[in-house]
Amino acid sequence: MIQTDHFILSKSGFEPAYLALYNSNELARRTAEAVNDLEKCQTCPRCCGINRLAGFKGTCKAGRQAIVSSAFPHMGEEAPISGWQGSGTIFFSQCSLRCVFCQNFEISHFSSGKPSTPEELAGMMLSLQERGCHNINLVTPDHFIPQILEALLIAIENGFHLPLVYNTSGYTSQKALAWLDGVIDIYMPDFKTSNDSHAKLYLKAKDYPKVATDAITEMHRQVGDLKVDEDGIAKRGLLVRHLVMPENIAETKTIAKILAELSPDTYLNIMSQYRPAGKVYEEEQYTAINRPATQAEINYARQTARYAGLWRFD
Repeated sequence: MIQTDHFILSKSGFEPAYLALYNSNELARRTAEAVNDLEKCQTCPRCCGINRLAGFKGTCKAGRQAIVSSAFPHMGEEAPISGWQGSGTIFFSQCSLRCVFCQNFEISHFSSGKPSTPEELAGMMLSLQERGCHNINLVTPDHFIPQILEALLIAIENGFHLPLVYNTSGYTSQKALAWLDGVIDIYMPDFKTSNDSHAKLYLKAKDYPKVATDAITEMHRQVGDLKVDEDGIAKRGLLVRHLVMPENIAETKTIAKILAELSPDTYLNIMSQYRPAGKVYEEEQYTAINRPATQAEINYARQTARYAGLWRFD
């Protein structure tokens, strides 16, 4: 990533966004509102209306408690996120999307993980902070926002002060983003596809392109372009991930245009690691994505981003 003074925040005096909300009691108010919403859940864009407070489960198959698959210092994220001490990753199970090609299929589609109380989740945040991580990286968090807010209150009361990274599929509701405004320091959404038909077939969510576009637009409004400190560690802003798919399933050109119109300074990670996984092997309708992306397809995606006017991308 090219750095200029415009994208650098001083380490001295930096304070996570959520502390101001905590001190004004607004964080507690939003937490209560989000938890109450679980009685007729509309946390994610599917708006199932399921009573998760009573333990019932909707599309995401999540009930009252957060389900955590793993928590560890992650060295494999983007350089501004992992740094040299790791990103404190908390990997949540289940997902509100049903991507047939998910690289973490067992975690996202099934209850592979441990139910965690707010106290336990807060303990994970504090433990990762004590281990020297640069941030707390909430992976696949959209269906557990109320539980994350509950844990955050407890963590702050016990000295938590790291930036929060919201690592999401991009399928995030405007209601959820209103709860998160002023809470999240770094948004890290996927932008998977801009094609409604492909979203319906491969993600099982026809409305994904519009939801993701609206969500990323709001994320940028909240935190702006990605800014790092003097050591190159991300402190605040938006970092978008885009996985190159075979046969241009993602329609990268449209995505690049959307992001460039949002801001030509948008940080975009063009990801080349797609491999068939999940249900891709099982049904003929997924044949188009039953192979890795070619180098030509990856090069095309990068050229498309550059042509759209983006310049901060890996």
